[in-house]
Amino acid sequence: MSKKIAIGSDHAGFEYKTALVDFLKSEGYDVQDFGPATGDSVDYPDFAHPVASSVENNENELGVLICGSANGVAITANKHQGIRAAIAWQNEISALARQHNNANVVCIPARFIDIDLAKKIVNTFVTTDFEGGRHATRVNKIACS
Repeated sequence: MSKKIAIGSDHAGFEYKTALVDFLKSEGYDVQDFGPATGDSVDYPDFAHPVASSVENNENELGVLICGSANGVAITANKHQGIRAAIAWQNEISALARQHNNANVVCIPARFIDIDLAKKIVNTFVTTDFEGGRHATRVNKIACS
């Protein structure tokens, strides 16, 4: 059974989102696209919140969010108690976000990396496991009670 991946963007990330949906599907993942459906100007929280909610509620295992800088979608997603959204602009950051932080949403800065690197980052994110151990102790301290 393939992993279920939620994806969404704003207008600045629309082209990357479209390419990443195709890429993830070609790799055998079950992808739920939360939009937008066009490259017209939109507000990133309208798409980041549904992606984050679907991961938080275990409807999808992981999430991918794309905007110009990745900051807006990351800030929005991290408002959800069960989300650990990480901005990744290098492949190693994507791996470490999963291995050490058990990140469950990766945020891609479309204005600062090319699409091939974005695909590599996302592929690393969805194929890398959390290491647990001493990292689990730290991750368990993140949530506010």
